[in-house]
Amino acid sequence: MTADPAVDRIVAFVETTLREGVPAAVREAAKIFAADTLGVAVAGVVAPWRRAVLDAAREGGGGAEATVLGSGERLPAAAAAMVNAYQIHAQEFDCVHDRAVVHAMSAVLPALLAAAEGSRGVAGELFLRALVAGVEVAVNLGLCSRAPMRFFRPANAGGFGATVGLAMLSGLDGDGLRDALGIYYGACSGTMQAHLEASPQLAMQMGFAAKNALAAVALARRGMPGPRAPFSGDFGYFALFDGQADPAPFATLGHAWRTAELSHKPFPTGRATHAGIDGVRRLLDARPDGAKEVSAVRFFVPPLTARLVGRPARPGMTPGYARLCLAYIGAVLLRQGEVGLADFTPAALSDSAKLDLARHIAVVEDGNPDPNALGPQRVEIDLAGGGRLETAVGTVIGSPANPLSPAEAKKKFTRCWHAAPGLAPERGETLWQAAHALEGLADIGELARLAAP
Repeated sequence: MTADPAVDRIVAFVETTLREGVPAAVREAAKIFAADTLGVAVAGVVAPWRRAVLDAAREGGGGAEATVLGSGERLPAAAAAMVNAYQIHAQEFDCVHDRAVVHAMSAVLPALLAAAEGSRGVAGELFLRALVAGVEVAVNLGLCSRAPMRFFRPANAGGFGATVGLAMLSGLDGDGLRDALGIYYGACSGTMQAHLEASPQLAMQMGFAAKNALAAVALARRGMPGPRAPFSGDFGYFALFDGQADPAPFATLGHAWRTAELSHKPFPTGRATHAGIDGVRRLLDARPDGAKEVSAVRFFVPPLTARLVGRPARPGMTPGYARLCLAYIGAVLLRQGEVGLADFTPAALSDSAKLDLARHIAVVEDGNPDPNALGPQRVEIDLAGGGRLETAVGTVIGSPANPLSPAEAKKKFTRCWHAAPGLAPERGETLWQAAHALEGLADIGELARLAAP
């Protein structure tokens, strides 16, 4: 039988996590980012194409097993997981592991929550351990990469992480987990072409990852075998998806806890824009009148950042395109001092003043040799009357080195909650508190029920 050292480490890590749990700091981080992800999912009710995703999910019929977050429809677990994962990623507001370039909760949380709700009576403590294990596997898989992204790593890695967490909830043994990972690999896809074209399929790929993870575990539970070397095999993930990979990060499972390394996204834009936003804000804070005098802006960024968000602003941009356009986002920031969900509506995207200003904003590659680096970045602002403002951004806002305060994290959650129609404010407060105490819930499905009208 073909061996896969990465799978061996995952199996051992799962067994240890089920037996011993996770450190206190990791537990707290998991709850913080679970609450953040639930809020983002609720705001995703108003995301572009969300209605189409929901309608397509309904077409398959099936039982009312799990809740669509933010609006309350009941769908089969796999369909609900797909819709919720789409909602989480569709507005680029979901938490991320910066070095791995993996949105670690975005497929894992909705897949586990839908499965737990469908099963009924999954205890919060087991859910917390499964959630952490899924995030750890997803992030470490991302950290293995040594080549520029060709496939959509957040969805690919997130699907493997979801498979691990679901296997734990389902009580699969080591052999069953091996089968589930191999089966999921057969359904693993997601390409950067969707990012290049700013297609809503970027978020849909996250939905497919969550849905396919549920299918993989369902088949493994029924005894169906899967390939046993999905990562290290001749045609495994490392060879075909990464191209160049070093599996060493899997040796850190259970030692270096990646859940505690996640970053909040304080702005609903691609993470690669956040250092630039942070830099402009610092300069404007230092000189409040500076925005009125700007003649040009330059963002000096690593090659990956330039690839991800260096596209030009243009009339007729879709919201997905604009969220990944640093020139447009910089113009928004200069015009109004903040970037929020309302800046990606059709009316906002047709603002000629912002588009005119965006033409004076350039994104310049800085020659960073790391193919997966999003920073550091440097911002230069030329003033119309002469002179220049500049700053370097090494630690990005929302990261563990420059984290959001609890009050700022709560403010983001509240803004997300209010973005969805028909939700009572006090229900959002109850969800916030429940997410921060999720290990004490007798039935984790309560989180899903609270996140709906």
